[in-house]
Amino acid sequence: MRVRYSFSSRRTGRIENMRKKRKPIPAIIREIIGISDIVLEILDARFIEKTRNREIEGFVSELGKKLIFVLNKADLANLDELKGSGKLEEMKPYVLFSCRTNMGRGDLRTLIKIESKRLKQKRKTHVGIIGYPNTGKSSIINLLAGRNAARTASEAGFTRGLQKIRLAKGILLLDTPGVMPEKEAPAHRFEHVRKLSIIGVQTYDKVKNPEFVVYEIMKANPEVLEKFYGVEASGDAEKLIEELGKRHNFLAKGGKIDSDRTARMILKDWQTGKIKK
Repeated sequence: MRVRYSFSSRRTGRIENMRKKRKPIPAIIREIIGISDIVLEILDARFIEKTRNREIEGFVSELGKKLIFVLNKADLANLDELKGSGKLEEMKPYVLFSCRTNMGRGDLRTLIKIESKRLKQKRKTHVGIIGYPNTGKSSIINLLAGRNAARTASEAGFTRGLQKIRLAKGILLLDTPGVMPEKEAPAHRFEHVRKLSIIGVQTYDKVKNPEFVVYEIMKANPEVLEKFYGVEASGDAEKLIEELGKRHNFLAKGGKIDSDRTARMILKDWQTGKIKK
């Protein structure tokens, strides 16, 4: 199968020297970083460490590219806690961003333009966008560009190919497929499945054993789910699922609570941002 890269000057354009045969996503990302002058790593502000890709960050550093951290979904995170944690000290430059509230849009556009001018090159500046699936890469591109230039969907991994989008005169954004460390994709080990489910890479409708993921969320975020649903569960995931199943009348055969359906409802609320960390 051939990958089509037919780009126009405003939205898409042909990337030279790319092989026509489809390659594994990590290889595509490496190639995109190679032709990029600036790289934006899109992170989930609620799960910074879980959505950082140290492998790719190291590769960006090896090539001497400028790396900018974009902490998306900042409106769903506890910013006071985040700023006081010390995590941001090693992530400069960074921009706190929110597609819902437009937080950081102007700051990121300005930062990209400043870094582009510092390059002092005659050709166009290419800005590669990388990150885990479902961190909001395409939505950020649309907000930056001021139009629906990048395709978006609520399902993780929607962006399959490469898009080239005009940000400003002489600056092009490269939208790429979501990518995770090779050791996590495909995620066969339970700890990887659990992590990808919590951060939304593996969506609520596809994850196996959703009850276990709810348990992990409750363990990592004490009382957050109980307060959101108004249920006194004392950190017991089974009790929370039981009470919510009764409330919503989610019943399986024999009149028992459908714990799978209830757990998936909780995961959906968590992954779509209804529940703030």
